[in-house]
Amino acid sequence: MVEHLLSRIEMNMSSFSKGQRRIANYIEEHYDQAAFMTASKLGKTVGVSESTVVRFATELGYSGYPKLQKAMQEMIRDKLTSVQRIDVTTNRIGNSNVLDAIMNQDIDKIRRTLEETSHKDFENAVKSIVNARRIYIFGVRSTASLAQFLGYYFGLIFDNVRVITDTSKTHTYEQLFRISGEDVMIGISFPRYSTMAVESMTLARDRGANVIAITDSMVSPLVSAADEVLIARSDMASVVDSLVAPLSLINALIVATVLEKKDEVTDTFRELEMVWNHQGVYDNNHTEINEQ
Repeated sequence: MVEHLLSRIEMNMSSFSKGQRRIANYIEEHYDQAAFMTASKLGKTVGVSESTVVRFATELGYSGYPKLQKAMQEMIRDKLTSVQRIDVTTNRIGNSNVLDAIMNQDIDKIRRTLEETSHKDFENAVKSIVNARRIYIFGVRSTASLAQFLGYYFGLIFDNVRVITDTSKTHTYEQLFRISGEDVMIGISFPRYSTMAVESMTLARDRGANVIAITDSMVSPLVSAADEVLIARSDMASVVDSLVAPLSLINALIVATVLEKKDEVTDTFRELEMVWNHQGVYDNNHTEINEQ
């Protein structure tokens, strides 16, 4: 995607108007900033009208400015440093209420996830998980919490779950060396993508295992090693990684798996409830409110 957008610009540079060349030069030099600007803001930044920016996008072959903006965002998918993320977040929120801005952005990510993830891949992933001899779940750094969350619930449903959250290549391979065609691996990674996630999923695929990717885009490096791809929108330019949509997707994956094994899971949880009650795991005391 990086070469694709820049090559489009270079191929069309001679035909651009003076204003369009200013946009092109700015994108080439500052695409990490331009990627999160509205058409209006980009126009003001380079000194052209908003309509000029929109025409520039169509001149490059995009259906509109949002498609051009998406192409720019793909260019920086795993290139933003933590300091750059702070700057971008500051510019995006501006004087808005932080609580409202962040929660509305997360609502939008869940909506986009629902629109973009493949229902067919989701159904196939559930079937693969239910039928697997062993289930491997890989997630490191910020996605380790997602892997552990998924592993916790799958651990209650199945007795064959292994969660890998270690960045050590040696330790990871030691946990994966028995993986085979009867197993399934779920790899979770978002920008900036984990090299170990890609390598682990590739190893699992080469050993014949069914591989499921939970990631943010079809241009993610995890896609090439996956049999099923579950898209969950993240926010690579936020100060922190937004994992609201990925967690919602994982919730759906857990529920779908439970429904596939409803009778067996019901028996399991009935026994677990007895153990939890006997051990006093949960506080079952309720405060009584006396009517006056």
